[in-house]
Amino acid sequence: MSAKTSKFAKKGLIIVTSAPSGAGKTTICRKLLKRLENTVASVSVTTRKPRGQEKNSKDYFFVSDKIFRNMASRNEFAEWALVHGHYYGTPKKLLENTINRGKNIILVIDVQGGEKIKKLYPGEVFVFIVPPSKKALRQRLIKRAQDSSTTIDMRLRNAEKEMSYARDYDYLVVNDKIDEAVNKVIAIVTAEKCRITRMPDSQLKLR
Repeated sequence: MSAKTSKFAKKGLIIVTSAPSGAGKTTICRKLLKRLENTVASVSVTTRKPRGQEKNSKDYFFVSDKIFRNMASRNEFAEWALVHGHYYGTPKKLLENTINRGKNIILVIDVQGGEKIKKLYPGEVFVFIVPPSKKALRQRLIKRAQDSSTTIDMRLRNAEKEMSYARDYDYLVVNDKIDEAVNKVIAIVTAEKCRITRMPDSQLKLR
């Protein structure tokens, strides 16, 4: 199924997706980028070094600690955090320039980041993605073979804590079957594009 976003609203949407590790948010967002018109991925600023084939300005904006701290002091981030010794942040200008050009922008961020984005942009779209069960989440974490059993147990404990943030989001999507989950998020975006409050005045008049 191919999805077309509404042409009525000139302004794009900020689409925030959060989920416990292993719930499938990254896979869902990759599929959304292929199926939703005028939709791009947010590119974060980070102080860590590029890995593998990562490219500057495509995968991340790679900067020094000094530049990052200066950006943070100038309030240039919509949200930022220190993760495993490196800084990561979402640039405000990127978000606002993108939606002002009529494009949607997808953020894949943790619940703390989602909370900060919602304070700045409360009218945007916040989707929380969950696995069908704790057992299914454990199986997925084991299957991807990236973590030790100790780390998997830690991720499961963190997942239970993250679930407490779900009520702060607008929508909850259970990722049981990946394509069905993607279809649900597309339906959410389509409905949000049709909100009366997002319509330009010219669209609300008979021509």
